[in-house]
Amino acid sequence: MHDDRRLIEGRLKRVLDERIRPAVYPESVPLDIAVWTAPGEPVPVAEGLAGPTRPIAVGDRWGAPWGTSWFRVSGTVPEAWAGRTVEAILDLGFDENMPGFQCEGLVYRPDGSPVKGLNPRNQWVRIAAPAEGGEEVLLHIEAASNPVILDYHPFLPTKLGDKETAGAEPQYTLARMDLAVFDEDVWQLVQDLEVLGELMAELPVEGARRWEILRAVGRALDAVDLQDVPGTAAAARERLAGVLATPAPPTAHRISAVGHAHIDSAWLWPLRETVRKVARTTANMTALLDDEPEFVYAMSQAQQYAWIKEHRPEVYAKVKKAVAEGRFVPAGGMWVESDTNMPGSEAMARQFVHGKRFFLDEFGIENDEAWLPDTFGFAAGLPQIIKAAGSKWLLTQKISWSAVNTFPHHTFTWEGIDGTRIFTHFPPVDTYNCSMTGEQIAHAARNFKEKGRARHSLAPTGWGDGGGGTTREMIAKAARMRSLEGSATVEWEAPAAFFAKAEAEYPDPPVWVGELYLELHRATLTSQARTKQGNRRSEHLLREAELWATTAAVRTGFPYPYEQLDRIWKTVLLHQFHDILPGSSIAWVHREAEKTYAGVAAELGAIIDGAQRALAGDASGGTTLLFNSAPHTRAGVPAGGAAPVIGGGSAQLLPREGGGYLLSNGLLEVEIDGRGLVVSVYDVSAERETVPPGEAANLLQIHPDFPNQWDAWDVDEFYRNTVTDLTDLDELTPIGGKGTDCAGVRVVRGFGSSKVTQTVTLSPGTKRLDIETEVDWHETEKFLKAAFPLDVHAERYASETQFGHVHRATHTNTSWDAAKFEACNHRFIHLEEPGWGVALVNDSTYGHDVTRAVRAADAGTTTTVRLSLLRAPRFPDPETDQGVHRFRYALVPGAGIGDAVREGYRINLPERRVAGQAPVAPLVTVDNDAVVVSAVKLADDGSGDLVVRLYESNGGRARVRIGLGLEAGAVARTDLLERPLTDAERPELTDGGIQLALRPFELVTLRLARS
Repeated sequence: MHDDRRLIEGRLKRVLDERIRPAVYPESVPLDIAVWTAPGEPVPVAEGLAGPTRPIAVGDRWGAPWGTSWFRVSGTVPEAWAGRTVEAILDLGFDENMPGFQCEGLVYRPDGSPVKGLNPRNQWVRIAAPAEGGEEVLLHIEAASNPVILDYHPFLPTKLGDKETAGAEPQYTLARMDLAVFDEDVWQLVQDLEVLGELMAELPVEGARRWEILRAVGRALDAVDLQDVPGTAAAARERLAGVLATPAPPTAHRISAVGHAHIDSAWLWPLRETVRKVARTTANMTALLDDEPEFVYAMSQAQQYAWIKEHRPEVYAKVKKAVAEGRFVPAGGMWVESDTNMPGSEAMARQFVHGKRFFLDEFGIENDEAWLPDTFGFAAGLPQIIKAAGSKWLLTQKISWSAVNTFPHHTFTWEGIDGTRIFTHFPPVDTYNCSMTGEQIAHAARNFKEKGRARHSLAPTGWGDGGGGTTREMIAKAARMRSLEGSATVEWEAPAAFFAKAEAEYPDPPVWVGELYLELHRATLTSQARTKQGNRRSEHLLREAELWATTAAVRTGFPYPYEQLDRIWKTVLLHQFHDILPGSSIAWVHREAEKTYAGVAAELGAIIDGAQRALAGDASGGTTLLFNSAPHTRAGVPAGGAAPVIGGGSAQLLPREGGGYLLSNGLLEVEIDGRGLVVSVYDVSAERETVPPGEAANLLQIHPDFPNQWDAWDVDEFYRNTVTDLTDLDELTPIGGKGTDCAGVRVVRGFGSSKVTQTVTLSPGTKRLDIETEVDWHETEKFLKAAFPLDVHAERYASETQFGHVHRATHTNTSWDAAKFEACNHRFIHLEEPGWGVALVNDSTYGHDVTRAVRAADAGTTTTVRLSLLRAPRFPDPETDQGVHRFRYALVPGAGIGDAVREGYRINLPERRVAGQAPVAPLVTVDNDAVVVSAVKLADDGSGDLVVRLYESNGGRARVRIGLGLEAGAVARTDLLERPLTDAERPELTDGGIQLALRPFELVTLRLARS
């Protein structure tokens, strides 16, 4: 038989595009249109409905960047359409390839009730079915003229990312505002042909099923009268019924589809626009749930529910009703879909605390799954946090973006640093925006790596990133693929139903140990330094505020600020969203974040000050108390307590032969040469040099930084090929060095259009070289690093992560090792040989790299640690990080891992000195420095119970006695939500203390009733 396959396939494409799809709406009449443009920011619905309108026509331009236009559309259903289905087609000027990334609208009735959202793939509004002739139609559209930031030529610098720089040029042309007849038969024919055509393209050419479909399609096209598609659509569908009815075999891959719209809480739009994106999408999805009985929709991020509850209560009422029916599913149990690399221990825990509590309080729902489809890699401490929050599953998709190594599993067990294991699924469809195309469904089945052991996967289905959600077309396609030969089967299911099935069929999945590192988007650990510093500072201020407010509440009756702390925590958690904290949002987002963090700091500072003054008592006695909020004793002051300041020791500064200066405090001897570089750090007690011969530490280095794509997100490995050492010196000035003063130098360097000022100091009584760096940064597409070559032979190093640390290789033996050329740490990086190590601690940087080399002269190993300080990408914010930045970091020779933990906390929790009367004893003490108290607070339920969270920080087993500086009654181990654990042994309270034995990195939360 002659091969006419390509002929029929080409015929299908043209007939669909040019005849059948246009016939879905065979008749239409224009609507009358008027518009009112709201001045400034969005206005309440009532104000928008009442705004004074002016006429506007199809073809007119509208919409300044980030503006809001209220369209009023009106018309009359023609008498001839009586009994037919009528819809309004409302095209604001959409590009159908950009759902979520351009203009959008929310349609209202005249009474202000929402109807549904409008986006490029969802332009219709049902008017009536059946319609009455002469029926009057009046709708209002709140239209957002959000500019296109990520265009067809992506990553071009643009000023559109901030309302302050975007200008007023109209962004869109009004395209269509019509009433139209909707032909159900033609629409169904479109879905039939799309499903079969897409399936056919995925089947092997030599297979009989492909040809069976091809022949059926050919016969259907023969039945279509191109001059009367509506009149012949039903006949064409009859010729496809047979191939659509052929069921899938029992061995077919099984896909659980869940309606979804991954809505970035901020990204290429500001936070305020996300509020409206969520309202549009949820209005659409609740309407779709009413129309489609099998459909199930899942939405994560408690913050987004809270937004619509506050700003769109009429939409929220529909959401709550659908949740109660079990069809609108709150997913994930986190406040936002946060980054998981950079949030600190407590912040990561509180993401689950606040998210799960919101879903419990609002809906009575307990989430078993963490839902993070788009987060840029996963820290190794996360499994323990998920379990401690009462959850047991994780879903993500982003690891499929890795550029070097293909992850070997789709369903597996993930083991964290403490040994906790979480059942995890990566959807093999490789997108969180599945649109039910045949290509996507076939890819999921082919790609699934657990074939032969398991057969279930999940497909988050709907337009996402900027919202939009599932469409009726996606649901129609899924219905045809429920059981269709040649295709995976598709069934709508909630995430929990999928996970229960997947776990039941695969009881012994493979285990992946350690972090889930994304081999892409590594520069998100550095971009937008002010946002990262704001996050780090806020986390530690919250620790202080809770600690001192709790201590003052117990000791003095200080009013504990429950509601204020709750609100501030939610603000900080929101800004840990995976496009805010990583620095990958538009300028508007980061400009607002900087102001928000300043406000957070002011509020928390006031709480801390008020609590400490209440504790310090009479300030007239001339005594200065040092308040120590770090988890280790400092300057003789116990952790969580306050005591008079005690001085001691001295540091000396002397000229150095050949230029520069010598610093000494009896513990370290430091040489700074005439270039202002650290060329020697000698550990006196260990008789050990830290800096390799001929090398210099605290060396600032700058690289060109122009990745192939994703400017704010990526740094490509070739950046290392070119480096400039910043050694030119403008100023080298001695500091202090007399008596008990610190000794140090001030170094000033100019480079490019920028300037850096550093103070390098050695304080009395410390084995720590402190460095404060101020950079007035005006570079473009450059990467600034601070290098510390160390005379340490180590095959691995430790980086702090949540509730512990993770080890990474210093070598590049495998492609997996080599791909981690930029990685994340929290407060410290630590390297050691047996018996001696070095820590590099910081107050606000996350990105770093570690390399090693063998010296030719003495065959010794130089391991170089570099902190990533600043970048200057131009997309999506063309002015990223321009201006003044300040960083603090310190080199700690002779440090064990415990020293790294201690010094990491010290640099992030500076001393506070308050005039007062008497020392303040801690509420909680521990007798083992390996055990760190991460939170002391009052219980969230307002009961007055004391909550203490602690963890083993060194990676070993630890016995600890927890001393209590208050009268306590019953004590219980709890989950993160402060609920007693039924399967945990109840700790005993003996002689005012509690004895515990902890596993490596084990996290424990205790709740104590106050007597």
